[in-house]
Amino acid sequence: MFAHPGGAASCPVLRSTSALGRTILAMAAATSGQDGHLRTDEEIQADRVGLVVPHNAPITLAEYDPAWPAMFAREAERIRVILGGTAVLVEHAGSTSVPGLAAKPIIDIVLAVPDSADEQAYVPALEAAGYVLRVREPDWFEHRLFKGPDADINLHVFTAGATEIDRMLLFRDWLRSSDADRDAYLRVKRDLAQRTWRHVQHYADAKSAIVADIMTRAVAAGER
Repeated sequence: MFAHPGGAASCPVLRSTSALGRTILAMAAATSGQDGHLRTDEEIQADRVGLVVPHNAPITLAEYDPAWPAMFAREAERIRVILGGTAVLVEHAGSTSVPGLAAKPIIDIVLAVPDSADEQAYVPALEAAGYVLRVREPDWFEHRLFKGPDADINLHVFTAGATEIDRMLLFRDWLRSSDADRDAYLRVKRDLAQRTWRHVQHYADAKSAIVADIMTRAVAAGER
């Protein structure tokens, strides 16, 4: 179900087994209530490497930039060179991967490795190249997040086969194919971005309901 890294699929791949579809919908439902709870400073700090500095401002959204895919492709190639075969999958995700969608101008990259809990297998190599580990979430798919050495990116690391990878890429592919849901998502993003948020994570959590709603349609389409 993955598009070729570095480029938009000419026809989004939405295939999903029933079991996977149910898993994705269950995950979406579980997170859809997060917009009612803004995590405390302590809750956010618990998963962060280094001190969290409150944002206390609106969110800046940039109009879609056709240069974003090329920025991803450059980073993806660098990651593959650094990690070699340890980089099982490198994909462009998030709003910057959807043509026509305004976004925070930060390139989200999904990196799958054989075991993201085995930090010695990839963290030293990435850090030697200038990447900085910022988030460690062992209770959430053993997720790790790095910032880049010279570009504004979020490098999300998961174990190959993690269902969260399927969820992120299905959401991307569906927004690429559905004008209605892309526009609906953008309206919510623009509305939320105007508000003042203590943490950027609060803005992300506030989108949970619309994400869950869109995922329901994406999974249904994929199971037809």
